[in-house]
Amino acid sequence: MTPTARRILVVEDDALIADMLRNYLQAQGWQVQVLADGLQVEPEVRRLEPSAVLLDIMLPGLDGIEVCRALRRFSAVPIVMVTARVDEIDRLIGLEVGADDYVCKPFSPREVVARIKALLRRAEGRLGQPAPAHGFIVDEGACRIAWQDHWLPLTPVEYRLLRQLLARPGHVFSRDRLLASIHDEFRDTTDRAVDSHVKNLRRKIAAVRPQGSGIASVYGAGYRFDPDEPDAAAAH
Repeated sequence: MTPTARRILVVEDDALIADMLRNYLQAQGWQVQVLADGLQVEPEVRRLEPSAVLLDIMLPGLDGIEVCRALRRFSAVPIVMVTARVDEIDRLIGLEVGADDYVCKPFSPREVVARIKALLRRAEGRLGQPAPAHGFIVDEGACRIAWQDHWLPLTPVEYRLLRQLLARPGHVFSRDRLLASIHDEFRDTTDRAVDSHVKNLRRKIAAVRPQGSGIASVYGAGYRFDPDEPDAAAAH
């Protein structure tokens, strides 16, 4: 992707700050779209498919925390949160809302540009990696998984579960084993919890992978990843 093809979505209701950010980002050769209301963000991200989102926390309509959560339900776009609230920093650092980075007000516009550039390099570098035979790319550092050039909008639990299945294609993992792999992130330790997460994984993968998710049910045993296996239950 060339620099001029990059689209940055700035969500900031302070007109002076928004104009300053627009000027600095456009100086990098990037296309910049500015929004001032949190309710406008999701439809614009779906329409524009931006390269990155700079998202203020304090917004009218819908605050940045809820906007970020909403975006992560369908998109893995890099998100930099902007906050003036010190009490929110721990939550952002812990990635509880799915943000990739954060900056605190007052900030230097050069710092914002540097952080966005770093996220773009990381994202584009990952997408440029050769895909393995089954087409999935696991980025351990960012806790993300892509199929070909499509980053899947996974929750932390879904990421752990899919990573486990991808690690040993063809191997049958029991529900207990899969529960153990996600236990740190998920408190409900029931078989139904695994079934529910597998259902969500299948839906998200199938949305970008024409041949289906490749996650097969093995009756009475658990689940396995087989890139050539349909999603229907397989014989034990």
